[in-house]
Amino acid sequence: MTGKADFTPEEWKQILEGPPSAGMLVAAAQRGGTFRESFAMAKAYTEARKNHGDSELLDEIVSTKPKVDRTRYHSAEELQQGCLNQLTEAVGLLEPKATTEEVDDYKGFVLSLAARVANAHEEDGKNVSDAEQAAIDSIAQTLGKPSA
Repeated sequence: MTGKADFTPEEWKQILEGPPSAGMLVAAAQRGGTFRESFAMAKAYTEARKNHGDSELLDEIVSTKPKVDRTRYHSAEELQQGCLNQLTEAVGLLEPKATTEEVDDYKGFVLSLAARVANAHEEDGKNVSDAEQAAIDSIAQTLGKPSA
């Protein structure tokens, strides 16, 4: 089983920032609902903690409060590229040390969190706006997974 001890503090920080970066990317895709979307992200972590024991790696990730540096990006383009790079780097750190199942669990958690954020607030009469779906699709493509 792979866990925090298998990574340097810098690597672990990078891995921890992946899921909330995906949530932030989706939340920023469409104006409105920021509070609900933040709550949805926190709820995704809470629910993942309830599934304790399925993956030691995921257990350690979701036991940490999600953090992301919102001031790092100065434009929507910087935010998108930065968040997608964050995910690419996090998965790149996981792949040589974690099992395939653990990496898939991480990717699945990232995508489920992104979908939960998108569904948190109805926009333009839709549960998921076109802009949010585009953000989810870009996350899925970055992770090499089909989008939800």
